[in-house]
Amino acid sequence: MAQKTATRSEPRKSPVQARSTASVDAILKATVQVLLRVGKEKLTTTRVAARAGVSVGTLYQYFPNKSALLRAALKLHVEEILAEVDKVSVAQRGQPVEQMVEALVVASLEVKMRDPKKGRALYAVSSDVEGAKIAADAEARAKDALVELLKSAPETLKTDLQLMATVLQSIIAGVKRRLLESDMPEEQFEVMQRELVLVVRNYVRACVGH
Repeated sequence: MAQKTATRSEPRKSPVQARSTASVDAILKATVQVLLRVGKEKLTTTRVAARAGVSVGTLYQYFPNKSALLRAALKLHVEEILAEVDKVSVAQRGQPVEQMVEALVVASLEVKMRDPKKGRALYAVSSDVEGAKIAADAEARAKDALVELLKSAPETLKTDLQLMATVLQSIIAGVKRRLLESDMPEEQFEVMQRELVLVVRNYVRACVGH
């Protein structure tokens, strides 16, 4: 019985045609829009379908319930963030370690704060839709990418790269969480970003061997 319940938050099927993909994209976009407008308690599959311009039956082809909708919207949001950070990681490969880490910090915060209302809304529902697992999977992937990026630094790093990546991720995550939980994240963004860059620059400088 527990197994059946666990799978109900998963999408029913994946889109395989362009039309199907467009429908799913519209549904997930509508999910966020409805979430922002009425909140998670009043969000329903009927409201999302109407907002997306599809029938409820079409919605149910891909998402069996409200939890599945919210979970998919959260996963998409996380994937979009990872994709943006990956671009920066590729561009910074082989650059001085302070430069690459600063670029990563800036990108991580900017993509997260591009739409703070959306970020906060999805953050608020994450505990209801296996958000911890989604976050853990994303953090593991991001950590692997960060370790590979650090390996490309021209400097000799005396600190274990796995440890460095963990520390850097923890520092960045703490600031992102602080911004998401703030009532005025936009007003605090520039200051928090500047201070975060200062912290990570000093940290990686201390990790460089001499």
